[in-house]
Amino acid sequence: MNADNLKYWIALKSVLGVGHVTFAALLEGFGSVPAIFGAPVAELKEIKGVSGKIAEAIVHFQDWPKVQAELELLDKKKVAIVTCRDALYPQKLLNVYDRPPYIYVRGKLTADDINIAMVGSRAASAYGKYTTEKLSRELAFKGATVVSGMARGIDSAAHRGAISARGRTIAVLGSGLDVIYPPENKKLFEEIVENGAVVSEFPLGTPPLSPNFPARNRIISGMSYGVVIVEAGEKSGSLITARLALEQGREVFAVPGSIDSAGSRGTNKLIKQGAKLIESADDILEEIAPQIEQPLSQNRAADPLDAPGASGTSGAPTAPRKTADPPEGLEKKIFDAVMPGRIHIDDLIAATGLPSANILSSLTKMELKGLIEQHPGKFFSVKK
Repeated sequence: MNADNLKYWIALKSVLGVGHVTFAALLEGFGSVPAIFGAPVAELKEIKGVSGKIAEAIVHFQDWPKVQAELELLDKKKVAIVTCRDALYPQKLLNVYDRPPYIYVRGKLTADDINIAMVGSRAASAYGKYTTEKLSRELAFKGATVVSGMARGIDSAAHRGAISARGRTIAVLGSGLDVIYPPENKKLFEEIVENGAVVSEFPLGTPPLSPNFPARNRIISGMSYGVVIVEAGEKSGSLITARLALEQGREVFAVPGSIDSAGSRGTNKLIKQGAKLIESADDILEEIAPQIEQPLSQNRAADPLDAPGASGTSGAPTAPRKTADPPEGLEKKIFDAVMPGRIHIDDLIAATGLPSANILSSLTKMELKGLIEQHPGKFFSVKK
């Protein structure tokens, strides 16, 4: 989206009284953000949630120099804005009631990310960190994208595990993208940018204030197929993420811990309340497989805020059948390389010449469709 159009998005979001839900209602009612600024007060007031005061503020908006300054700062800091009309906006997040109209991004989002959130205690135990890195590596190796909040403890371990497997990871911040928190994660921040993306709904310069983190948590769960709680006490903020995930219709998973550990009381309680106990990445992927196997374009097209004529291509596999459909395109190239016999992941990457992230994502989808199978030691073969 060009800067001339983006300025209207930034301007509307800055109008006092225009929250996420009102922004969505206005966009649905007028079709585009520039059209909102061209509408008269009477028509604006017809939109649910728009008072006369808000309508007047939109019509008489004058703070364009501030908007222009933000656009220039974004360009200087190499931060992009991805709106809910953009094909790269997280597809699952479109279905969240109070989704942000746009997010700030550093790094790269992809339309076919299979997002799995992993969160937990900041004061994580050695067991919690080890388990998190192990699960995160497994998920990344199988092509999933690990989403977390870049906080101390479990969150940081989740990002590091994905990066160590040469996979993708996304960090959602409770501050502006130029305010790295915690500050000791500056190096990790840059590694995440290189291996995925760092995103936020907050403008540049926003400090990591306490109220920002529950809002951040709804995005972590909202953009993911499921949320894994690795370690959490009885009053952990991670339990808020679990509750939000349930409200959003997401799967909730929990890693069991010792009954004597205070840091595991929250996760063990979640399991008693119905969260799915997990011991490996396969436990997670098997549970979300039916969702992955639905074409992503089908879900996106159903959203009223999606851009007319926007591409629905996602690379997601179609619904499972007793006999798997023949592979096509990227999957066929991978399938042909695997066909002769068992092949190691490194040899597969070398043989195809494709980016490792694309191969890992495709391998996961091909496993779910019953085309190939994985063996110990990171070997793959055609499924008999």
